[in-house]
Amino acid sequence: MAEIEFSVFSRSCLRQRLPDEESLYRQVQALELERNQAQARINWQFTAQDVRGKLRRLYPCLS
Repeated sequence: MAEIEFSVFSRSCLRQRLPDEESLYRQVQALELERNQAQARINWQFTAQDVRGKLRRLYPCLS
């Protein structure tokens, strides 16, 4: 889910050239405020069980 949020920020404000670090900070802060006010959500469609089934090697069963 964190990767999805990074992708949103990347597409929204990190692909453009910004003159300095302060401009980047302001852009990210504005987008963060906008997404928080809109209560943006991620539609996560996998359950932990689905992931363990598809990626057994990375997510072993914890029993």
